[in-house]
Amino acid sequence: MVTTRCPTRKERDLINLRLILVSGKTKEFIFSPNDSAADIAKHVYDNWPMDWEEEQVSSPNILRLIYQGRFLHGNVTLGALKLPLGRSTVMHLVARETLPEPNSQGQRNREKTGESNCCVIL
Repeated sequence: MVTTRCPTRKERDLINLRLILVSGKTKEFIFSPNDSAADIAKHVYDNWPMDWEEEQVSSPNILRLIYQGRFLHGNVTLGALKLPLGRSTVMHLVARETLPEPNSQGQRNREKTGESNCCVIL
């Protein structure tokens, strides 16, 4: 017989983040919706998993979160992203000194595809 444990009220008010490194290693952490990307980076740095030892970074300030293909700025909270409470969300965690310029990714994608921002009115 398989039994499943129901999450407690407190667990239902939190967000489970499954963080994935470039190497493919993953680890799950629990955070509040009020936690920011910078808070998460600091927490992960301070509680660096033993099996991530080879990927250890020198400072929490270079840890960046990527959610749905976009880098998160340090002040963005999980609540602002409207992540589901009591459920798991996957994000990538990378070491990067600076964030890309806000429009640089979009501009680069347009250059690759040859798209332009003009329209034709008939």
